[in-house]
Amino acid sequence: MSLNRKQLAKLGIPSGPCMQLASRLVADAGRRGTPRRVIRRELARLLDVPSDYPDEGPFAELAAMIVAHETTLDEADPDEDATTATVPHGEAPWRRWGDDIDPAALGQMHRAASLPVAIEGALMPDAHLGYGLPIGGVLATENAVIPYAVGMDIGCRMKLSVLDLGADALTGRTDDLGQALERETSFGGGAGFERRRAHRVLDRGDWQATPFLAGLKDRAWYQLGSSGRGNHFVEFGVLTLDRADLGLAAGRYLALLSHSGSRHAGLQVARRYSEIARRRHPELPRHLAALAWLDLDSAEGQEYWHALELMGAYAAANHDVIHRHVLARLGAERLAMVENHHNFAWREEHGGRELIVHRKGATPAHADQLGVIPGSMATPGFVVRGLGNPDALSSAAHGAGRRMSRHDAKRRSTWREVRQVLEDHGVTLLSAGLDEGPHAYKDIRAVMAAQSDLVEIVARFEPRIVKMSS
Repeated sequence: MSLNRKQLAKLGIPSGPCMQLASRLVADAGRRGTPRRVIRRELARLLDVPSDYPDEGPFAELAAMIVAHETTLDEADPDEDATTATVPHGEAPWRRWGDDIDPAALGQMHRAASLPVAIEGALMPDAHLGYGLPIGGVLATENAVIPYAVGMDIGCRMKLSVLDLGADALTGRTDDLGQALERETSFGGGAGFERRRAHRVLDRGDWQATPFLAGLKDRAWYQLGSSGRGNHFVEFGVLTLDRADLGLAAGRYLALLSHSGSRHAGLQVARRYSEIARRRHPELPRHLAALAWLDLDSAEGQEYWHALELMGAYAAANHDVIHRHVLARLGAERLAMVENHHNFAWREEHGGRELIVHRKGATPAHADQLGVIPGSMATPGFVVRGLGNPDALSSAAHGAGRRMSRHDAKRRSTWREVRQVLEDHGVTLLSAGLDEGPHAYKDIRAVMAAQSDLVEIVARFEPRIVKMSS
């Protein structure tokens, strides 16, 4: 028997849309055979601190809705527009790119810019609701780092390898390519490899810097070379260069593209130091508590920065292992490579000041810096070169950006419709969730058009064989 609305209300689920979503998610979990006690325990975990609930959790969509609900209630008078509410000490300056942005994400950016440590910000055209800082949000601070402005999946990143097999392999070796993805990748919250994979990142002494990091190493090793749920993927496609670049002649190439992050280890680092930051700033109102910061002069700030850099290195190693094993199975060599983080914080100089630049779901786009901005499983992604626009803190979008929640994506489409779209675009889908269908995302071409002053397009990537978490 599932939990009814009276029982959900007693647990603390807000009435209205939050209650409606909770009822549906709980019913779905019950139909999947999840025991009632497990559902109650998971909801209690969520309600304890909704903004701390992991992106990969079974009730992540509910957590995001509750965060949005609470911040809207707390930040302004009932009759005041949540996206334009004023704050006592004003806001740091920030600019937005693009028009198709959820008002809730705009409200989150307004609140982030009101932090006492905020210096400057920007909002990318793929922006949508996140935890604390919106996805697509860029925020610069001085001598302070905000764990939630980095994100729960520290070092989430893209990597593209151009192979020497040629684009014709997508028709001549379709089965080989699919089998390479099926056998050499692993997806899901607990995914990993019993036969563990090697990488020099595991030899770093940084893992012994604190007992906390040391305790994460074993599972990090198990998960090395794997990807999480949600929008993480590994896929083959056609890379088209209209002119010579990347050290390659103009033409069409077979390419491997991956999207993954720092897995369980990064999540635990984010959770631990977000809570420490929250305790350090009890003065923050509830709607800003998720954006609590750590001074970099403090012991805790130094610990987090050290862990952040280790998780970034681990996320990069994760992609390195994925590509190495897939290419080895195919007997392929790499001709060129492009990779970048989009959930991280960097020390950078802007306007003559050293700032800590947080990019949560945003791609670094310094002058001449290469990056990858994906679309969806049926729409193109792009290799780009940054233009170093100072108004955007040298940043760009990290993808197409969601235009509907995961629940709405499941409710508004069917697998029959998605498969037809994939067939029309020549895409073979090995596995994915319906909530990751192309209909759930904004128009990537509109996103790219909205940031023509942030990046220039170097090459186009068309997905052909796609694997995600089912």
